[in-house]
Amino acid sequence: MTRSAVVDTNRKTLSAERRLIRSLLIMLLVLALCTFVSLWAGYERINIFNLSHDEIARSVFFRLRLPRVVMAGIIGATLAAVGAALQAMFRNPLAEPLTLGVSGGGALGASLAISLGWGARVAGTPIVFLAAFAGAAVSVSIVYRIARAGAVVASGSLLLAGIVVNLIANAGVLTIQYVSDQTRSLQILRWLIGSLDVVGFSLIWQMLLFLIPGWIVLLLLARDLQLLAVDEESAASLGVNVQRCERAIYLVSSLLVGVTVAVGGSIGFVGLIVPHISRLLFGQDVRFVLPCSLLLGAGFLMLADALARSVLGQTELPVGAVTGILGGPFFLWLMRRQQRYAIL
Repeated sequence: MTRSAVVDTNRKTLSAERRLIRSLLIMLLVLALCTFVSLWAGYERINIFNLSHDEIARSVFFRLRLPRVVMAGIIGATLAAVGAALQAMFRNPLAEPLTLGVSGGGALGASLAISLGWGARVAGTPIVFLAAFAGAAVSVSIVYRIARAGAVVASGSLLLAGIVVNLIANAGVLTIQYVSDQTRSLQILRWLIGSLDVVGFSLIWQMLLFLIPGWIVLLLLARDLQLLAVDEESAASLGVNVQRCERAIYLVSSLLVGVTVAVGGSIGFVGLIVPHISRLLFGQDVRFVLPCSLLLGAGFLMLADALARSVLGQTELPVGAVTGILGGPFFLWLMRRQQRYAIL
């Protein structure tokens, strides 16, 4: 390689790093704004300036409002990052935890654990977490095996298999809910509609023990995912161990979605909408899309939860219903747009 080529490569690398830093700074500012709005919003407004002398306001803020906003942020970030990774790996803009059956499988595993009264812990880990992870892993494995023909993953088969697996999982959840007693049936319903109710930070710390390593793995695999998003053969020729990378994405995605489903329920469409917004804002490079989706997903679910808490006054909507109302039309528009481009 000539000296001019080396200089040109270094300039491009430096330019990409600057763009990434600038993009992340923008997303951090957006996240800060979303956090402020979410902390303030709700049927009961909290005046932050009264926290120093109002004991009730301080208790509500630090025990209920702040943990809930943090919970929304980490679940939104997780679902958005998983969606960005799956869309890059499958080279399909419609891939996400919901359409690939991952959320449904996780909900089925969690529902089974709840119905059987498995409230114990294994090595400090709730069995519900493990059951949700196992359900998500089985779902993504089934969808992958059905959609993959040799070295090719058929996008149509991928979506169809994911939707069918999701329907089967939902039917299983409804069956378990029907045969369970009233208390456990209501607990399962919480998983179905999605809920971010949390008191204090103890559960959040437990989640982060699993989520933070998963985020780090996805970010470290961003370069390989960028190559996989182009073509598997090209990625392999450039030194990517395709099989190992895919297995890592399956495992990490199952773990992340399993944890979020076990805690927050089956919250759909976050992993679909947010990566597309990131691509519109920052381009197609997965090395930009994935970290920006992580931050934007946190802000998106914070605002969705703020809307769920405030739109009907003292009656609170399930956050899963809000994301479904926002994401459903977007998903249909995206499918229509993809079909139009396929015809052209």
